[in-house]
Amino acid sequence: MSKNITKADLVASAAEASGLTKSASEEVINQLLSTVEKALKKGRSVTLVGFGSFSVGTRQARKGRNPQTKKEIKIPATKVAKFKPGKTLKEAVNK
Repeated sequence: MSKNITKADLVASAAEASGLTKSASEEVINQLLSTVEKALKKGRSVTLVGFGSFSVGTRQARKGRNPQTKKEIKIPATKVAKFKPGKTLKEAVNK
């Protein structure tokens, strides 16, 4: 594969498949992404059966090292978005 798919590519593909205009398709995609983002901000998970699940995990605080100064630094704990692919997606990728 030589090309990554961009949001514009997704919009064009959705418009073609659904018969909607590109602007309507973009609005649907924006709303989907916004809904997922809002759910994750609240600490909730989002499951799309067959595709996968989005959830929030935590990364523990840890010590690191500044590569320029070799000085030890503290890296604070943080929340991270996680994605776990569903069975159907895994099977499709492995075919």
